Amino acid sequence: QVQLLESGGGLVQAGGSLRLSCAATGLTFSSHAMAWFRQAPGKERDFVAVISWTGGTTYYPDSVKGRFSISRDNAKNTVYLQMNSLNPMDTAVYYCAAGRSPYPSGDYYSRHEYTYWGQGTQVTVSS
Repeated sequence: QVQLLESGGGLVQAGGSLRLSCAATGLTFSSHAMAWFRQAPGKERDFVAVISWTGGTTYYPDSVKGRFSISRDNAKNTVYLQMNSLNPMDTAVYYCAAGRSPYPSGDYYSRHEYTYWGQGTQVTVSS
C-alpha cells in the first residue's frame, strides 16, 4: 500500500521560512517524479514544484520561483519543499504527489499526471 506522509507545516509570519517533508512508503521511490501542490480554501489545487528522480530536473510556477526549492533524498524515500520569503498568499494545504514516471511529464503542472497523493499539511502565513 502506497503512503505519502507530509510533515513540517505550521504557522509562520510573513517573510519567514518553512521546510516541508514527504516520506513515501510502498513504492519504488526512484521510479517516480515527485511534486508538491497546494490548495487554498475555495480554490483549485495548484502546482507548486516537481522534481525528477535524479533531482536534475525541476519546475516551478512563477508564483514561487526563486522562493521555493524542491529536493529529494532517494536513500530516505523523502521529498522536501523549502519555502522562503513566505507571504499570506502562500497559505494553503500542501500536498505531495508521486508521478507516473521518473521524469516530469509534459503536463507536469496538472494534478491528473500524478498517481499517488498524501493527506496534506497546513501552512498558514500571517501578515
